[in-house]
Formats: sequence, C-alpha cells, structure tokens
Amino acid sequence: MNPLKYSITFACYNQVDYTMQCVNSMIKHGLDLSRLVVVDNGSGDSTRDYLKSLPLGGRIFNQANLGCGVAWNQGALALQSEWTIVMNNDVLVSRGWIEHLIEAAEQNGLKIISPSLIEGPLDYDFDAFADQASVKMKDALRIGDRHAVCLAVHQSVWMEIGYFQPIPKLLGYEDTMFFHEADKAGIPTGMTGRSWLHHYGSITQTAMKQERGLSERDSLSNRHNYRLLQQSWLERKLKKIKKIRQKKSWYEQELAQFGMSMHGIRKNGAFSWQ
Repeated sequence: MNPLKYSITFACYNQVDYTMQCVNSMIKHGLDLSRLVVVDNGSGDSTRDYLKSLPLGGRIFNQANLGCGVAWNQGALALQSEWTIVMNNDVLVSRGWIEHLIEAAEQNGLKIISPSLIEGPLDYDFDAFADQASVKMKDALRIGDRHAVCLAVHQSVWMEIGYFQPIPKLLGYEDTMFFHEADKAGIPTGMTGRSWLHHYGSITQTAMKQERGLSERDSLSNRHNYRLLQQSWLERKLKKIKKIRQKKSWYEQELAQFGMSMHGIRKNGAFSWQ
C-alpha cells in the first residue's frame, strides 16, 4: 500500500516508556515514521527529547495539557491524507495492521474502522498471536462497532461532520461526541478481525486525569458531558441497553465460529473474551 494513502497521529502526556514501545513496534513492522505525527501535551519527563530523536512526519509540542480532542485535531491536520489513523500511544501494533485495517474498510464500504484488541498485561507473545488471529478472523466484522483506542478515519468524514471537539475539559469524552455525530450522519463504521493491537489500558488518559486531580473512579463522561449529546436520560439508557445486547450477540457469534472474539482481556495469564 502506498504510504501516502494514510497518516497516523497520537497524543502523549509523559509515560515515555509506553510511547517508545509503541513507536518501536511500528518500526519493527515496517512503518515509515515520516507518516507519523506525535502531539505532546506538555510532558515533564523525557518524552520530548525522545520525540526529537525520531524522523517523524511531524511533532507538535503544546505548552499545556490541551486534552485529546485538540491534540488529535492538530495531528490530523498537520499531515493530511485519504485515511487518518488516530490512536493511543499505549499500544503495540502487529504485522500488516495498517494495510489490513484500510483494506477491510474499503472492501466493506466503511468510513471509520477500528482493529481488534487484546487489553491488559503483555504476558504473552503478541506478534505470534496477532499473526494467527488476523488470518483466522480475517472475515470477522462488527458493523457499527468502533473504539477510540485506534480508528482509521476517511477524509470524507472530516468534510461531513468535522473534527473532534477541541474542548480540554471534555478529557476523554471527545470520542463519544465524535461517534455520536457520525451516527447522526449515517456514516458507516466497523471493527475488523483482520487487524490487531495490544492495548495496555488508557495509560495517557489515566495520567491526564491524575494531572487534573481526578481519581480513577471519576467518570470521564460526567453528566455535563452527557448533556452535550442532547439526548434524554431514557434515550441514553435505551441506547446503552441496545449496545450491550449487540456486543453480546457479536461475542457469541464469534466465539461459536472462531473460538475467540475480537476483544480479549488478559486475566491471570489467559484470555477472557468479551
């Protein structure tokens, strides 16, 4: 695939070790780092020194923590392409992850697509697992599903609904609002079993919450943020019930067909399929 077809961006806030692991996994699997833009949200560790040492397509150093929405927009606009991959920095990528992700989207007419995920500790051979899983589940597709750990966004989406809400206080709710607008516009989304990532678990989001004095129990999507969706309590409740039922249906179908699902969590040295 022509690398000019896509660009990649992620935001970071301290946690340089995870950023290094993410970038090293990209290099390992052949990514041209000139297609990557990294936005640093005011890190106080060695993140910026590390980023300066890389031949990136762009690096943006914000003076303060402006939140994910602002950072994602900065990265997406700094290096524009047909497909923009917006992702977390606390992930590891696998062989052919970009090509498989975009191919699945184009073959199924999707404009926003996310890869399958394993979350939790890295206590297994992810590369070997991903090589097998991407073949075994190459035709698995969850139409309507998506997540903000990683999403590939077609350029037509920006023109249709715009970018992420650039409001720092949303702190983790930007993706919910973006997906809400995509649903309202009827933009087709999905999640594919052809591409896999390992996700340690919202490391940067946790760090940003701690920086703002929020505990792990504090919801990133508080009641004020919910009001921004302009939905009643009942509408949100019914939508949540429908979503839970749909995910259960996907899980059961995938488990019956493949013996696994597109979302796994590592617990006690084993996979717990979701």
